[in-house]
Amino acid sequence: MDTLTRIRAFIDVVEAEGFSAAARKTGRSKALLSKYVRELEDELGALLLNRTTRQFSLTEAGHTYYRSATEILKEIDSLADLVRENNTDLRGKLKVTVPRTFIDAEVGQSLIDFATAHPDLSLEIVAEDRFVDLVEEGFDLAIRITKLDDSALIAKKLSDFRVYACATPAFVQQRGPLNHPQDLSRVPFLVDTNSRSHNSVRFIDPDGSVISVSVNGPIEVNSPLATLRAARAGLGVAMIPDFIARPYIESGELVSLFDDYLPKDRGIYAVYPHRRYLPAKVRAFVDFLHNWFRSRG
Repeated sequence: MDTLTRIRAFIDVVEAEGFSAAARKTGRSKALLSKYVRELEDELGALLLNRTTRQFSLTEAGHTYYRSATEILKEIDSLADLVRENNTDLRGKLKVTVPRTFIDAEVGQSLIDFATAHPDLSLEIVAEDRFVDLVEEGFDLAIRITKLDDSALIAKKLSDFRVYACATPAFVQQRGPLNHPQDLSRVPFLVDTNSRSHNSVRFIDPDGSVISVSVNGPIEVNSPLATLRAARAGLGVAMIPDFIARPYIESGELVSLFDDYLPKDRGIYAVYPHRRYLPAKVRAFVDFLHNWFRSRG
C-alpha cells in the first residue's frame, strides 16, 4: 500500500472528525481506514490520533502532519491538473470561505452561477465574518471585502467596493443639513459591529487626509442587513455596502451622503495561498467571478 493512500485516509478521517463519519463519506470501511492510519503511524514512528470510545482528537504530531500533508496533496492534485488534456472538466471539491454579507446579498448569486456551470465540482461554501486562516483551516480560497494589506497570500481584485453613508430623505430633512462627515457626530448612527472600529467612521478628505468621526446611536448589530432595515425605518444613518445599498439609493428610498469623502481604497478580492501549481478549479473559479462582476459593470 502506497504512502499517498495512507495520507489521504488520514486526512479523510481528520476532516470527517472520526473513522465512522469518514467511512460513510468515502465509502470505505471503518476497519480499512483504521488500518491505513495505523500503518501511516507505524511508518512515521509517531502517534497521530488519540483514539478513545468517547472522543477523537489529533496529537501534537498529528496537527503538524495534517497541516503539511494537506498542502502536499493539494500540490500533487494541482500538478495532475496541469497534465490533463481537458481542465475545463472540473471535478473534486472546492472549499471557499466568504463573508455572510456577500453570500446573503445579490452578489452571492455569483457562487450559485459558478456551481451551475460546473456540476461535477462540489462547491463547499462556508460563510464566516471572522478572519479565516486558509492554510490552517484547509480552504482553497476566500472572498474578502477589504482594503488589501500586505500578505503571504495571492489576491485578485474582482470588483471595486464602496460603503455608502445612507439615510432616508425624511431623516435628512428632519436632522439636516448633513453636508460634512463630522455632522454624523450629532445625529443617531446605526452601528455595524463588523467594522474594525465600532464607534468611529473613517472618511477621506478631498485633499487626502483622514477624517475620523465618533458616532453612536440606538442600534449596534453585527449585520449590515439589519442596519439597512433600521436606516429604511428612519432610525438613523448607516454605513451600508454598495451591493446592498445600491437598489435603495437608485429607487430614492435612501440617499447617499458625503460621496466626495467616501474611501476608494477597498475592493472585493479572491484570495488564495501561494502554491507552485495553481489548481485548475481555483483558477476557473477566480476567472469566472472576475468575468461575472465585469459583466455587471
